[in-house]
Amino acid sequence: MLLHLHPEDPQPRNIRTIAATLSKGGVIIYPTDTIYGLGCDIYQHKAVERIARIKGVDPQKAQLSFICYDLSDLSQYTKSISTPMYRMLKSYLPGPYTFILPASKEVPKILKSKKDTIGLRIPDNNIARAIVKELGHPILSASLPGDMVEEYTDPELMLDKFGKLVDLVADGGIGGMTPSTIVDCTGDYPVVTRQGAGTFELTEE
Repeated sequence: MLLHLHPEDPQPRNIRTIAATLSKGGVIIYPTDTIYGLGCDIYQHKAVERIARIKGVDPQKAQLSFICYDLSDLSQYTKSISTPMYRMLKSYLPGPYTFILPASKEVPKILKSKKDTIGLRIPDNNIARAIVKELGHPILSASLPGDMVEEYTDPELMLDKFGKLVDLVADGGIGGMTPSTIVDCTGDYPVVTRQGAGTFELTEE
């Protein structure tokens, strides 16, 4: 199913439909501020496993991350964050970044990496954040499998290719082709491990 959404002011009824699909264990394709991604409810283990199968990877090796509504989710899903780290995150989010942080006990085991970390995103995208807000907790974020990037910008093409594997495609218009910038914040200093759409500069406190 393809569900059209207004990119700036997504229709509440359609957002409710998407959230209901997720809470029943559904898998969706949805827009972010970078590329379209695969998503599911982080607490639906079978849905997480479905995404891992679609990608052909082990969930703990799949570079899965959370899409959060705002920074208030950090305290629940990550271990204590220093004030300078919080300020740094606040200055970059919402935006095209994935921050790797130490995972708290609230993170489902299937989603923790072997290093006990989790990637967190707050995209500058009204559709993605509206879905998370309606659901009441973060959704999983994973890139689509393969590398046919051009096909992954058009929701109609994504429906043709993945329609049998997912329950719903949230159409927020043509998507981007550059993924988020990944910043690992688990060491002494933040380190960019993948340069993507966001520019990250470490400033001295």
